[in-house]
Parts: sequence; structure tokens; C-alpha cells
Amino acid sequence: MNTETVYTRFKKTAERRGNAPFLHVLEETAKVYGIPQGDISYDNMADRVEDWRKRFNDAGYGAGHRVGLLLENRPVFLEIWFALNALGASVVPINPDLRLAELEYLAEHSEMILAIVLPERLEEMKTAVKNAGIPTLVSPPEGQLPPAVRPATADTVPNTQTECALLYTSGTTGKPKGCILSNEYYLYSGDWYAGAGGHISLRQDTERMLTPLPVFHMNAMAVSLMAMVTVGGCLIILDRFHPRSWWESVRESGATVVHYLGVMPPMLMRAEPSDEDRNHNVRFGFGAGVDAKLHEPFEARYGFPLIEAWACTETGSGGVICANEEPRKTGTACFGRPDKDVEVRVIDDAGEDLLPGTPGEMLVRRAGDNPRYGFFSGYLKNQQATDDLWQGGWLHTGDVVQQDADGSLHFVDRKKNVIRRSGENISAVEVESILNRHPDINACAAAAAPDDVRGDEVAVFIILEGGQGNAAKAQEIVTWALDQMAYYKAPGWIAFVDDLPLTATQKILRGQLKDLMVTTFETDGFMDTRHLKKRKT
Repeated sequence: MNTETVYTRFKKTAERRGNAPFLHVLEETAKVYGIPQGDISYDNMADRVEDWRKRFNDAGYGAGHRVGLLLENRPVFLEIWFALNALGASVVPINPDLRLAELEYLAEHSEMILAIVLPERLEEMKTAVKNAGIPTLVSPPEGQLPPAVRPATADTVPNTQTECALLYTSGTTGKPKGCILSNEYYLYSGDWYAGAGGHISLRQDTERMLTPLPVFHMNAMAVSLMAMVTVGGCLIILDRFHPRSWWESVRESGATVVHYLGVMPPMLMRAEPSDEDRNHNVRFGFGAGVDAKLHEPFEARYGFPLIEAWACTETGSGGVICANEEPRKTGTACFGRPDKDVEVRVIDDAGEDLLPGTPGEMLVRRAGDNPRYGFFSGYLKNQQATDDLWQGGWLHTGDVVQQDADGSLHFVDRKKNVIRRSGENISAVEVESILNRHPDINACAAAAAPDDVRGDEVAVFIILEGGQGNAAKAQEIVTWALDQMAYYKAPGWIAFVDDLPLTATQKILRGQLKDLMVTTFETDGFMDTRHLKKRKT
């Protein structure tokens, strides 16, 4: 049995790197979080992890337990995660933008035994746990840990297959699904990045990787973090992306690698050209979704390549595809070619393979004896959804792509019923489910409206129970929604309608929603509520 875990890999690197920087906290991030700025060495982080490990062990936490973490991108998130991993426990990263209805579901579905949350969110989390009717304990990161409400699994040695984290991803047919992620998932993410080569070659004990992405998503938690742990580099985690101070952060941190989302380059390109544009140490950017029209102009202006890649929470790095080798085909929405370890099919709706140049759904799997190596372990409490995703031995991505004769893949569209706003995947069905709780809403349907800045925006058609739909009612609904769901899921456009396109079984005809949306925009039928969508503090 392979007993390597995230914790043992970090511990081994820490013993080798000693006083070298593991994390760097910029002044801007330090002010936002109220924490010290500067380097946190491998030695210092190892000491912090050991302190947490002893505290959790003494309080009875260990194998078989899940602990929710609502701590944003603070270093303490990593300290607690590594410590719990050492004991064989799993963590449930919580998006801090989630609100009451979402927190209730997450706490109940995950069966977390403890939630460690920021002091300002304690009462809200306690209310969520109470509403869910579960025995989850809620605690701030400071002070004494409450004793575990049930014992850990005895005599269990953590190994590569042990659950390391439960990450929630937006479901296409209802509530978010909990992706079970093993130590293998995280360890291979580090191994993949360390060995990928080409334009994203990582140097041992040298790299300084900056990411504005959240640790409650797989990119920062699995890819960025595990890459730096694996090669002995330094990670710089921002609280979030700040366009105005981005280049200052890049320069001040000495970043050699930056991670990005597609929404970032358009914002950065709006700034006036400057002699400082190439005053940085960045060797490459790694991300996804850059606007094809801006890809080459960005690289020409700032002097480093943006390396596009494709993956999702379910594939991890086991099924990643990356444009790290030439030809990258910039400006064509190309995200690379599968390497020897990843197999790809492009199929039509009947499941038949398509010829190059014809758009179809992309299926992926690992080459070799284990087609799921490095992938997620399955959806918690949803074997049917897991089986459906792996139908026929291939993971069905729900993404429509076009493949060239040389194997290059180009993103075309999403087949899934998902709204992608500023890098966040939003389930239309989840938005509808929460909005339908509003006493004045009889029925509603959500769809993705094109947005020049964010990619998509949430547009909702609403049938009221009674009364007239107007701007005041739209504002009242969004204000209510902001207490129930993450701000980015709330409607940015609202149209009040008398009926919705439905099937004979009263299901929403998603295809017809797109046509209705175009017509509604053309006739000024939407009310713009985007200005109300602000992140709560």
C-alpha cells in the first residue's frame, strides 16, 4: 500500500527546503486579511501544521471525519488542511460567497463534523447548521477546538486512496455535487505540473507562483499549491484578482509564474500601454478561457505566453490537456493536444466518433490499465451521477470541442446547462430552485446571457404569483436572493413573463430559452440588476 499523502509530501519538501519561503503574503493581501506580510518558510509552516495536528488529535479528530473550512485564501487554511490530512481526515472547502440556503445544504450533505469559519460568519454558519438539523460543531480558527462529536475510525493509516477533500462543483441538474478527491488526486496534480515541460517547465527550488484564484477550487488547491510543494517553490496567494494593482503585485512578489482566468486579460488590456508593461519576472501564465482576439496582443504587449489548458474538478490533472508545446495555435480557442497519458474522443449525440473539424462532445480518460488514475473518486451519495458521467468507460465532459487533424482541440461551447460567470460555474437549476422559494415567484427559468466582461451573466425569466412585475419588484427579488445564494449566482437580468417554454412533462425547454432571451433583449424586456450584485463582506 502506498502511504504517501499530501502531508507526507509537504513534510518531505519542508525537511529539504528548511528556511526557504513556502508562502509569501503581499502587503495588499495582509491588509485585507489583517495578517502579517512577508515570507512564511517551509520550517515555519511545518511547525504551524504540527501544532494544529496535535490540537486536532487531542480533540479526537481523525480518519472518517470531514471538517468544513470557510477561511478564504488565508495561510491558516493550508495549515489546517495539512494537519487534518496527517490524521486521515478530509476537508470541505467552503466558498465564502455562499449564503444561508447554500451553507445549509453543504453542511448537511457533506456530513461535516466540524466547521471552522471566520468570526464574522460564525452566527450565519450556526444558523445554517441548526436549520439543517445536524450535529455539526462550529468554531472560529482561534481558541480551543471543541471535542469531536463522534470518534475517529481507529487504526486507519492514511494512504494515496484516502479521501483528502470534498470539493463541491455546480451541478447541471440540481444542487451542487460533492466531488470526492483522494490524496492520489492531489499528489498527481503536483507530479503532472512538475513534469509537463515545454512552455510550462518548472524549475526545482526556484519558482515563485502567483495565483488570485480561490483555494476552494481545484486550480489553486490542487494545481498551484501542489506544484510548489512538489518542486520546492514559493506560492503567492492573493485574496482575489485586483486589476488596478495586479502588476504591482506581480513585480513586488517577484512572481515567475502567474495563474489566470479568461476574465483577467481583457481587464488588464484596458490599461494604457506603459514602459512598465514588461517590467516583471514572469516566464509564463497558465490558465484557461482567454479571449481568442486578445491572446496574441496580450503576449506581444506583456512579453510572456499565456498557456491555455483544459481540465475540470472531476478530471483533476489525470485528464488535463494543455497547449504547452508548439504549435499553440493562439487566437483559435485552442487548448492543446492530449499527451500520451490522456485519451480523447469527440462524439455526436448518438455516441458516434466524429471526423476532425466537426464539433462534438469531448470524452476523456487516462491511457493504460486505470482509466480513472488522477481523476476524482466519485460524487458523494450519488453513484448514479458518477456512473452516468463515466458511461461506456469514458468521462463525458459536457464540453463541445472541435479537433484538428493533428489532434489540436478547440473549445466551441458548453453542452452542460451551466452558466460560467467570471470563472465560476453556476447551475441554472440551483438558481431556479432557490428563487422558487420566494413567496411571490410562481416559476422561473435561468439562462446564460452573454457578457463582454464576465463571459456569462445570469438572466432569469420569472412568473409572479400575483401582482405586476416592475423594477422595484426585480430589485426586491435580487436583494432577497443575495441573502440566500452567492452574489454571483443572483440574477443580473430579470424579465417578468406570463409563461415559460415547457415540455409536455413541464420541464423547461432550455434550447428555446436562448431564443426567448435574444428576443427579450431586442425588445428591452430585461431589467438590469447587475449593479446590485456585490460581494458581501
